[in-house]
Amino acid sequence: MDKQSLAMLIPIVAMTIPIVAIIFNGLLKVARMRLEEARVRAGALDGPTAGDVSVLREEVGEVRRELAEVQERLDFAERLLTRGRDGG
Repeated sequence: MDKQSLAMLIPIVAMTIPIVAIIFNGLLKVARMRLEEARVRAGALDGPTAGDVSVLREEVGEVRRELAEVQERLDFAERLLTRGRDGG
């Protein structure tokens, strides 16, 4: 390999190392989440953590309700804007 090829290869490798690290970090997080989900389904959680799960479920339900309300408001605003264009 000549020096020019090696000089071009070094920055390419240096730039791909962080990208590969980010990808593996994401895969590790996904694996941990799946493991925790399997533990929850198996009932292997202790008392306080199981309580935390129920609190989180309630919060997710609340967020879903708020999201539905926001979507309704957005639909209403879109209808008003469309009606304003058609009438104007």
